[in-house]
Amino acid sequence: MSSQRTLRSSAAANTVKTSEPTDQDCAAKKKTITHDSLSTTSKKLNRTKRQARDQSDGPRKKARRQTPDSTVENDAIIDRPAEPQRTIAPLITPKGSRHVTYDQESLIKTPKAGLPRPTGTTGNILEQACAHLIKVDSRMQPLIEKHYCRIFCPEGLAEECDPFRSLCSGIMAQQVSGAAASSIKKKFIALFNEPDTEATEDSQPFPTPTQVAACSVPFLRQAGLSERKAEYIKGLAEKFTSGELSATVLMNASDEEVLEKLTAVRGLGKWSVEMFACFGLKRMDILSTGDLGVQRGMAAFLGKDVKKLKAKGGGKWKYLSEQDMLKHSEKFAPYRYVPNPSIDALNPTKAHQKRIHVVHVED
Repeated sequence: MSSQRTLRSSAAANTVKTSEPTDQDCAAKKKTITHDSLSTTSKKLNRTKRQARDQSDGPRKKARRQTPDSTVENDAIIDRPAEPQRTIAPLITPKGSRHVTYDQESLIKTPKAGLPRPTGTTGNILEQACAHLIKVDSRMQPLIEKHYCRIFCPEGLAEECDPFRSLCSGIMAQQVSGAAASSIKKKFIALFNEPDTEATEDSQPFPTPTQVAACSVPFLRQAGLSERKAEYIKGLAEKFTSGELSATVLMNASDEEVLEKLTAVRGLGKWSVEMFACFGLKRMDILSTGDLGVQRGMAAFLGKDVKKLKAKGGGKWKYLSEQDMLKHSEKFAPYRYVPNPSIDALNPTKAHQKRIHVVHVED
């Protein structure tokens, strides 16, 4: 393409113009300028991707990179069909099997009953999202170029998630420091494994829902859990054991169904489930209207003075009402979570700067 353009430019330079430019000439020139502008944006996005990957992953290794509740093979990223309003992350069952929402044939064949046809792949769905966001609101372009959304990049979408372990970890982390949560989790795992003084949080298998459901609350409390947290975890285990919750359920359910099923579990609030849906299940169309950081960022994006709004108070909806948030974000669907890292950066809070992949639990 570039060589053909060069030949055309060279030929044009050697041609003597005998008349004024026509409307067709102007249209062609405008098209060329637009194409060049898009190419520049694409180059900036690719450069931002490389910088974000270097900062987050460092040198690429063949070893498995692990996070507390997810793993991914850095050198074995597989491009899979993906749909923004369904679970994109590979889910791990308590028995260790791995499941994905769409198999490789879903792009050419009708998916299983109840599932919409995938609109992209794990390799291109973030690029599709960014293109859509910029198309509906050009103000997003410089923000996206500067703040890369690593959560939904190919490496991020390859991270495996164990739903039961992830949700249990969130309950353990409620209202305690990171060090305390890690200590509780280590003791909890040790309750179901042989004593090992050199064991780490990830060196021993996490108990299955069946194992946890069979235990008494006093036994679970030996890990340092409060009585209420022990009850929450036991109740969660019972939901997984009965089949009311499972990897299959969390893959096939719509965003609304995931919210409904998980908030029915005692101890999991709406915000908790929304964070799990974004960071754990990798669902792209989640908008957490009750998150003050999201409210603050959206208000700044809309040109509001967030300092004055904060000073006025106003409780839960001090920056924007839920109705206004839904109204202004409607055009970003079905990728409403993707702008968050960029918009948050307009007015970062301490809580958002320290946000990590854990599930907060509410009474």
